[in-house]
Amino acid sequence: MDSKKDFIPALGYHWLTDFYDLTIKLTMPEKKFRAKLVSLLDPESEEKILEFGFGTGQNLVVAYQRNSNSHFRGLDIDPKVKTIAQKKLDALGAAVQLDLYDGGQFPYDDNGFDKVFSSLVFHQLEGNVKQDCLNEIFRVLKPDGKFLVGDWGKAKGRRMRWAFYIVQLLDGFKTTNDNVNGLMPEFIMKSGFVEVQETAFINTRIGTYSFYTAQKPPL
Repeated sequence: MDSKKDFIPALGYHWLTDFYDLTIKLTMPEKKFRAKLVSLLDPESEEKILEFGFGTGQNLVVAYQRNSNSHFRGLDIDPKVKTIAQKKLDALGAAVQLDLYDGGQFPYDDNGFDKVFSSLVFHQLEGNVKQDCLNEIFRVLKPDGKFLVGDWGKAKGRRMRWAFYIVQLLDGFKTTNDNVNGLMPEFIMKSGFVEVQETAFINTRIGTYSFYTAQKPPL
């Protein structure tokens, strides 16, 4: 992923990005999984919290509504979703900075965030890019910082496995196989995180959405 031209956009194609929010509403229990994600994130006042892959901004909206005294920031590669997300945050009156990057090093100093979270991003990344992004997340987290991922995980049952083929057809088998094979915890641990666990999961119409938590070791 050497330039912004190389990323897989929401729903796999740029022309489908405008339909992303509607697709999530139709295929997933949106309120349930976003509420669970933000509950696990547990944003506290004055914490510096980064969302990696903020997409259309809906997670940041929910998180800001949970605690507007947290210092949220978002990072993404897609300028089109930034426009959508910015409109939502502006309508909410939320002073959340949204940053774009080129898919390489994150534009942040070491040890700058108390928490980092991400949702429905890693299944769109090839294995080496997954690892590079996790290494960057580890770098920008403070010692003893918390990392949270919500994404497609190992299918909980045959029906969920068949349902997930819909996602794979859109986003590609090469990038999604690691997730559906349950390998996300291995990627996370390889970056140096500890206490890595699948905390919960939700079966949706298109697969099993899993929640993974981890910690950066203290100094």
